[in-house]
Amino acid sequence: MSTFQNTTSSSIIFLLTGVLGLEAFHTWISILFCCLYVTALSGNSLILFAIVTQPSLHEPVYYFLSMLSTTDLGLSISTLVTVLGILWFNAREISFNACLSQMFFIQLFTVMESSVVLAMAFDRFVAISNPLRYASILTDLKIAQIGVAIITRGTLVQIPIQVLLKRLSFCHSHVLHHSYCFHPDVMKLSCTDTRINSAFGLTALITTAGVDSIFILLSYCLIIKTVLSIASPEERKKAFSTCISHIGAVAIFYIPLISLSFVHRFGQRAPPYVHTLIANAYLLIPPVMNPIIYSVKTKQIRRAVLKVLHPGATKN
Repeated sequence: MSTFQNTTSSSIIFLLTGVLGLEAFHTWISILFCCLYVTALSGNSLILFAIVTQPSLHEPVYYFLSMLSTTDLGLSISTLVTVLGILWFNAREISFNACLSQMFFIQLFTVMESSVVLAMAFDRFVAISNPLRYASILTDLKIAQIGVAIITRGTLVQIPIQVLLKRLSFCHSHVLHHSYCFHPDVMKLSCTDTRINSAFGLTALITTAGVDSIFILLSYCLIIKTVLSIASPEERKKAFSTCISHIGAVAIFYIPLISLSFVHRFGQRAPPYVHTLIANAYLLIPPVMNPIIYSVKTKQIRRAVLKVLHPGATKN
């Protein structure tokens, strides 16, 4: 299935790919991926439920954490069906419209996660630099406005990408190289000029994750400056400790993203399964690790989760 007649986009069927080079181990890999998906879905659902039901967690920092859990759930659900479908049933076919829909939600939740991580950095800056006015600055209305802005931003960035992909023709191989629809992967299969698509995709990446990373770095420069001005070493330690979970969230979002970018640009000689595994890790690591990090490092979240799991348990 290497060549096709030029067809309209609505009639195209793409073929997704499993872990190239490790097909014999798909059963074992599926068990690993299934465990990761279960961990991501259950962990984020539990944190979200705890924040919604526990009045003690109705504070700005936990509202932002609930947004992070929501985006992680969206990322996990967006790829679950195709990834496990390939590994379990070798269900590789996906229509062009279904592919576009999956791509839209994957990229939407990725942009939203980047935005939420930035909002959480701002939250930590306000909490440390101006603790007395923290609640008056980050009111419920302001947080709701930030949430709407995050969704709007992600949607507005993705709509032009979808429109530009709709105009492409596909007349060569329809075999994708990932187990989900990935924007650069789909573009490579087009026999139409994709320079506009590439330019807009790069611009979207720079103006979202790129700009967000700069503002996150700036926030932490200001946080460090504020903390170093605190006289007491004990208070410095306490202030820094409130940022540990968020620093972890930043790391597990940007490290896989950067790794995937490097592999796509400089890893042509790497085995095919390296590309596939990193591409899946890029979307699976944040949803899996964020609930673990916040449950381990944040006492209030840990207590709330334990209270949800064991309503009669006493606080430690």
